[in-house]
Amino acid sequence: MGIELSNETDVSLDEDALLSIAQYSLEKMGIHPESDLSISIVGIPQMSELHVQWMDLPGPTDVLSFPMDELKPFSAADGPGILGDIVLCPDFAKDQAVAHSLQEELELLTVHGVLHLLGFDHAEPEEHKEMFGLQDDCLAGWRSKR
Repeated sequence: MGIELSNETDVSLDEDALLSIAQYSLEKMGIHPESDLSISIVGIPQMSELHVQWMDLPGPTDVLSFPMDELKPFSAADGPGILGDIVLCPDFAKDQAVAHSLQEELELLTVHGVLHLLGFDHAEPEEHKEMFGLQDDCLAGWRSKR
């Protein structure tokens, strides 16, 4: 996988773990190993700006996903593709990390972002069940191999 990570904050985090969970999730989902993905770690001001610009919602959020080949179904058989960009905001996510560490929350959000890039959503109850089931499977599988 061609996964690029850019941390534009002063937040100390395990970037290798974020790259690893993203790669594991893509492999588990059957994505071609030469596909590309970008992960950006940003602060509250930049995330707020992106949230307003792309979602027309005020304030920051924890994760945004920007698919590149949005309508293309992804599988290893399709060949490599440019999946898109995931943007994480640790300063926002830290308030959600009550039952676990900020690092674990960012790992969860990375998987969540990957699934959104692959076309999964959670607006409807059935979609929510499928997406969060896959998210839990990816996290558990990755953590069991660490």
